[in-house]
Amino acid sequence: QVRLVESGGGLVQAGGSLRLSCAASGSTFSLILMGWYRQAPGNKRESVAVISNDGSTTYADSGKGRYTISRDNAKNTMYLQINSVKPEDTAVYYCNAVSGVNVYWGQGTQVTVSS
Repeated sequence: QVRLVESGGGLVQAGGSLRLSCAASGSTFSLILMGWYRQAPGNKRESVAVISNDGSTTYADSGKGRYTISRDNAKNTMYLQINSVKPEDTAVYYCNAVSGVNVYWGQGTQVTVSS
């Protein structure tokens, strides 16, 4: 069993930066593929970026350029750095973890970008 808790969301002005955190507890962190997803109002949840246990990363088109995913296995924490935020980045951001056939989600953290 894995528990995921996101933090770091909030209200930010366009052009600013934000770092989201996802703290994992429960299963052995280093064995998990993790990722960030987001869901804007009226839209489906979409992938932003994923990171494997060896640190390799893959970005969806929505996450390329201004987003950086990283993880600190010693702290059991994953991060998402968002630079030069835009109003279209406004969404609930979810942490996701995959371990074998099990998929886990956090409760989400709201990011709102004001223009």
